[in-house]
Amino acid sequence: MTRQKLAIVLFNLGGPDAPEAVRPFLYNLFSDRAIIRAPWGLRQLLAWKITRRRAPDAEANYAILGGKSPLLELTEDQARMIERYLAPDFDAKCFIAMRYWNPRADKVVRDVRAWGPDKVVLLPLYPQYSTTTTGSSIAEWRHHSARAGLVAETRTLCCWHSDPAFIAATASIIRTAYDAARKKTDAPLRLLFSAHGLPEPIVKAGDPYQWQIEQTVAALVQALQIDGLDYRICYQSRVTPQVWIGPSTEESIAEAGRDKRAVVIAPIAFVSEHSETLVELDVEYRHYAEKHGVTGYFRAPAQNSDPAFIAAVAGLIRKTALSKRGLSSFAGPCQCPQNHADCPHVTAA
Repeated sequence: MTRQKLAIVLFNLGGPDAPEAVRPFLYNLFSDRAIIRAPWGLRQLLAWKITRRRAPDAEANYAILGGKSPLLELTEDQARMIERYLAPDFDAKCFIAMRYWNPRADKVVRDVRAWGPDKVVLLPLYPQYSTTTTGSSIAEWRHHSARAGLVAETRTLCCWHSDPAFIAATASIIRTAYDAARKKTDAPLRLLFSAHGLPEPIVKAGDPYQWQIEQTVAALVQALQIDGLDYRICYQSRVTPQVWIGPSTEESIAEAGRDKRAVVIAPIAFVSEHSETLVELDVEYRHYAEKHGVTGYFRAPAQNSDPAFIAAVAGLIRKTALSKRGLSSFAGPCQCPQNHADCPHVTAA
């Protein structure tokens, strides 16, 4: 029996692949109307100003990483493992579409069309849905697929924040890091679940991201089964002068210092290492913790190509491919409360 040809498009942020790519990468990011919600001309001006202001720090950060982001290579490793997991059921091929640097969606659409799949699954490598990440990537994909005449039957997974297999795999990674930290310090431990932040107006306008982050953490806390677990949710990587959702990761680290706690930081909105884990969490926040009297600073790694995590993602792809819904969450229909007007299910209704 011939296996169905299944194209899986893995969406991710992207990152510069050379020092000279840092500034155009930042400009692509900040000129996205999903990120800077301003009219076109003003948005381009703001993107240029923010890029000019942030470029020196970003270039220094990427220099720590050898002048480039590791995100593409790590995503390629995930893609190859996913293909192997799906091989018994599908003739599966993963395509990677980065939002703000290569490979971009316009080229990837043409590659998918040339391969000639029977079905396409769009899978964001963001467990929690936001208009600024998954929403922006899907909109760009739909634009370019329409222009390129890609007509294959398409299924879209919008979010998987509380998928049981994803939660179990992630909890295992965090528990290993937590137990290792407990052996290295006599201080009480506080677990900080750190997610990328968002401007508060975007959330107030109906973006479900913060609610989904809270669902992820609630599921992880239950799965960790640590009696009396001391934990916080916090948000990192503020990049604009607007008020952002909080508390910030810096505030939570400083609080741990005042409370004489050691901290274990667990990134929960990233599934691959990149500058915001390898530099922001591992270097910048470590120094910040030392300055604020934190008695021990530890970090749980991102999922990367952890076998249980890859199996969870492959399971989500398999279920999405077999679904009759064009758009679904990890659990099928819409999971967000109705006040989240920017949930794609609510938008499509």
